[in-house]
Amino acid sequence: MHDDRLLVEGRLERAMRQFVRPAQYAERVPLTLTVWHAPGEPVPVADALSAGYEPFTTGTEWGSPWSTSWFRLDGTVPDAWAGRTVEVVVDPGFTGEGPGFQAEGMLYDASGVPIKGIHPRNRHLTVGSPARGGEPVALLLEAAANPAVLHDFLPTPLGDVLTAGDRPLYRFAAADVAVLDEEVWHLILDVEVLSELMHELDPALPRRHEILRALENMLDALDLHDVSGTASAARAELADALSRPASASAHRVSAAGHAHIDSAWLWPLRETVRKASRTFANVTALARDYPELVFACSQAQQYAWVKENQPHIWDRIRQAVADGTWAPVGSMWVESDANMPGGEALARQLVHGKRFFAEELGVETEEIWLPDSFGYTAAFPQLARLAGVRWFLTQKLSWNQTNKMPHHSFWWEGIDGTRVFTHFPPVDTYNAHFHARELAHAERNFADKGRATRSLVPFGWGDGGGGPTREMLEKARRLRSLEGSPTVEIERPSAFFTAAEEEYGQRAPVWSGEMYLELHRATYTTQAKTKQGNRYSEHRLREAELWCVAAALRGTGYVYPYDALDRLWKTVLLHQFHDILPGSSIAWVHREARDTYARVLAELEEITADAVRALGPGGPSVLNASPYERTEVVVTDGAPSALVTVGPLAATRIMAAVPDSEVTTLVGRPDGSLVLDNGLLRVTVDEDGLVASVRDLRVDREVLAPGSAANLLQLHPDHPNQWDAWDIDRHYRHRHTDLTAAESVELVESGPLRAVVRVVRAFGDSRITQEIRLAAGSGRIDFVTDVDWRESEKVLKAAFPLDVHAERSAAEIQFGHVHRPTHTNTGWDAARFEICAHRWLRVAEEGYGVAVLNDSTYGHDVTRTPHDRGLGTTVRLTLLRAPHSPDPETDLGSHRFTYALLPGAGVGDAVAEGLALNLPLRVAEAPELPPLVAVDHPAVTIESVKLAEDRSGDVVVRLYESRGGRADATLTASFPVARAEVTDLLERPLSPAETGDTGLTLALRPFQILTLRLRPV
Repeated sequence: MHDDRLLVEGRLERAMRQFVRPAQYAERVPLTLTVWHAPGEPVPVADALSAGYEPFTTGTEWGSPWSTSWFRLDGTVPDAWAGRTVEVVVDPGFTGEGPGFQAEGMLYDASGVPIKGIHPRNRHLTVGSPARGGEPVALLLEAAANPAVLHDFLPTPLGDVLTAGDRPLYRFAAADVAVLDEEVWHLILDVEVLSELMHELDPALPRRHEILRALENMLDALDLHDVSGTASAARAELADALSRPASASAHRVSAAGHAHIDSAWLWPLRETVRKASRTFANVTALARDYPELVFACSQAQQYAWVKENQPHIWDRIRQAVADGTWAPVGSMWVESDANMPGGEALARQLVHGKRFFAEELGVETEEIWLPDSFGYTAAFPQLARLAGVRWFLTQKLSWNQTNKMPHHSFWWEGIDGTRVFTHFPPVDTYNAHFHARELAHAERNFADKGRATRSLVPFGWGDGGGGPTREMLEKARRLRSLEGSPTVEIERPSAFFTAAEEEYGQRAPVWSGEMYLELHRATYTTQAKTKQGNRYSEHRLREAELWCVAAALRGTGYVYPYDALDRLWKTVLLHQFHDILPGSSIAWVHREARDTYARVLAELEEITADAVRALGPGGPSVLNASPYERTEVVVTDGAPSALVTVGPLAATRIMAAVPDSEVTTLVGRPDGSLVLDNGLLRVTVDEDGLVASVRDLRVDREVLAPGSAANLLQLHPDHPNQWDAWDIDRHYRHRHTDLTAAESVELVESGPLRAVVRVVRAFGDSRITQEIRLAAGSGRIDFVTDVDWRESEKVLKAAFPLDVHAERSAAEIQFGHVHRPTHTNTGWDAARFEICAHRWLRVAEEGYGVAVLNDSTYGHDVTRTPHDRGLGTTVRLTLLRAPHSPDPETDLGSHRFTYALLPGAGVGDAVAEGLALNLPLRVAEAPELPPLVAVDHPAVTIESVKLAEDRSGDVVVRLYESRGGRADATLTASFPVARAEVTDLLERPLSPAETGDTGLTLALRPFQILTLRLRPV
């Protein structure tokens, strides 16, 4: 029996390959080709219509990397083909690379109207079904010569148009009019569905053998020299096997068309505009033939691009939404990274995404759709609910290296206790093709059997591969109810979520806290300048909005720059996409990102300066964009000039003042060390420039572990098993070099307002200059770092061995913080050997804590380190990497960043000082200003102050409880308030705000986010 099966399968494979598949297009006639190679960047179709074309023949090379060629395809349908299905079939030279990772094209009609995309698995355009015969064919093909970049993670110059060269990549294979033999095509699909199913069935089941015999009978009925003439008889032999219904207990699959398109990755942003257009054209065309199609599509940014660049396709999308064949999903501006964007940025992802879908398409999206992001912040459930989102979808955690997620449908609980119903498709892909292997895996893998019966399957080619195909839709029809297979129902994701939540409901298990991806941990570090651009832009946007509100409320005629701020926010949100901010895109993407962030920051500086000028005249003042009062040394003209105390969200005059405690320095010690002392901290820098001691004078305690040195730079080899830009694998820790040798250690400032030690180190081809700074009145030590980074496949860490016995660390995330064990008791704990933190990470024992702050670093690790007096904790920041793929020169060049040590820090101290480090005081000619808004409870942190999105002039204040406890507080404003409301994230009213004698009364639970809308008088 075994040999007989192999014989039948071998016979089937050869028959399909050699005879049946070639018979799908029984007759072909070549089209006449002419070409125009567009110079430079892509051009609108109008330019191509008016260009001069030259003769071109199939078999000719075309397309240097990233170039565009326009081909005219001309011909006539033969009269003899009348009554048959006739298609144009195009192959511009497709390679073995997957769809979306090679050449792509868009077909236009003779007037320049886009029709559909051309891809390796979607090469056709129907001319007539049936054709009349004699129809003229006149088409324009926009062909993109996109290179395949990711080859075994080897360095390649193809990732940037500046280095890719001009050698042609493709050889044009064919452009024909052809007769589609629909009966042969359907036979191919019948065979695929049954043979794929057969291979997934247990050999002991009769059903498997029934299918084998049906396929054998089909082969007997098929004349391989007359496939077209015998295809109907062959299909008849399969009809019974295809008609057997699924069992009542079969797993139920809800399928949604999908085409996950990375907004940038192995191609630049400008190419994503075309990828989206090509795919969206395909989907709207496909729905005309398959009205059951529902296409789930996220990322408002991609819709906006198509609306701007392809109005014909945009009109088709709007109609498809109205017809129900298109389901906008996701609720976000892009499918962003879900770890590193700041709290306000994640809120704005939802605000701008949901507003676009509502205003442009009339749809209130109800889910967050992040199938491919690299782990998920525990702040998301609350943000989702506050945006009117009911559900959350991802599948990326199926990539975990160590631990398998225990559930596929569950309630996800955030740090504040909010829960959102979450699904994690057990098919383990967001680009399914209805292969029986996928469906069988979904059924076997589904972790919630016995309590739930259904899962979601997104299907279609992604990343510019064209989305769902007609073959997928045909297979779905056959799989709707088929014995041995899960049932398949194409429907909207919202229909699936509604049914799944109703079925499982409150019985579903709960996952509490972050969903950490046990992979791609280096994305917290790779492409440091992209991450720095994001962090700086987020905070400068916060500052710009604040002073723009203050200026608008002064009544001086200042006009709030709604349009500019909206545009800048959307630019920053776009660059938070999950292959841009994580650093996993090609060199071109990050080169452009650096330029874009520079423009964003320059424009924000102009906006902020204009707003500050509009505040009115005044003497030299400092403006504090932080929601906490701060006492700091002000630096003017590059030198410390005064110690100033300034209130939260306020401005005060710079007045000369003598600090209570000046910074003193001690030099010339026998051991060559330097001592900096400001009465709060005493810092000893040894002759090698290492911090040998930090004495917290407030409690008379040494902060560093015995025998250790802080700010110890450590260099590790960095060779992940794969996914160079994405991964840092555990074995990197096996070797390291301590960078202890110093070229120079020099005291360059000696108080009274500040003391600075400059340390210069050289290693390999790299050079680091650090300034260790201690300022009067400050409880923190700053490490201002300049690096000329020239390493290859190395990772640079900065270590702080602390004399703190910490069972866990606390890391800032959006709108709060999470705790993670410092031990490795379980596989889940051990897998978190690299973690993400925002502005601060804190470790503590009862009564004492230490925080490490940063202005643009996200990657950290925390380990327990025994010493001769017990057990300490080492906190390390991951500063720089140097992977070679997909950008062969990742991070090479000059970097400047700051991190800081904050001894004796409670959580509130870490919050306030983290904000201070990231929001430097602004020195300007401005009047004194009281706090624009203020809260009388230190745990309540104001996240943003802005004017309402509806341009009503209302002031929106977003705040949250930041310490993990409850807070009863009062909010006051420096302007009269006529009305106050609590709103959702989209500034829609939820309830009136409670008012007391002195302001708005607030009662916040741990980590609660509250958005207030204030109507000025």
